[in-house]
Amino acid sequence: MATKKSEITRDKIVSLYMKHKLENAEKPKSVYQFAKENGFEENQFYSFFGTLESIEKEIYKLFFENTVQLIQKDANYNTYDMKSKMLSFYFTFFEILSANRSYVVMSLKEDKNQLKNLIQLSSLRSEFKKYVAEIIIDEERIQFEKLQNFQEKTIQESAWIQLLVTLKFWLEDESPAFEKTDIFIEKSVKLSFELMNTTPLDSLIDFGKFLFKEKTQKN
Repeated sequence: MATKKSEITRDKIVSLYMKHKLENAEKPKSVYQFAKENGFEENQFYSFFGTLESIEKEIYKLFFENTVQLIQKDANYNTYDMKSKMLSFYFTFFEILSANRSYVVMSLKEDKNQLKNLIQLSSLRSEFKKYVAEIIIDEERIQFEKLQNFQEKTIQESAWIQLLVTLKFWLEDESPAFEKTDIFIEKSVKLSFELMNTTPLDSLIDFGKFLFKEKTQKN
């Protein structure tokens, strides 16, 4: 039964879409059906989105935008170095994901073809890479470039891969309050920055031990 018609917004559509998927364990069959069951006109939908799939991309982009807004509210944020900003981003981003875990797990495990699931992250990828470029300070850029002649795009892509690896770990994390993901974040981010230096061995060994312990406990 359609609900009473009310002003529709981009955020409202996103919220209704997430609710539909969680309650029905599947996507709406069509834009027409989705609009009708939620009491708005189909053409209102197209004022904000071209397809249902574009909503899925928008959801992860909104998770990113909310993360950045939250961390930038910290009065000390602008004084942080790149490593501290990245840690702040990670912890806040995964708090937001945890608050929406049922949706995230469903959406990223929906299709047997993992590449199709990852398409939802395309807008997140673009925004995250821009963010990484913005927080690279000159000293760290020089350190990166010393290591295998890194360029800025390589730094961005490496950071994106690290985020995907962390996301995969979080999806499989069964620890209370996802505390193992917090440990993973601390160790992996620390390692990635120490790789810019000449003495990353201790962090590499420490991170390796953590991963080995996780794998052996699950087997």
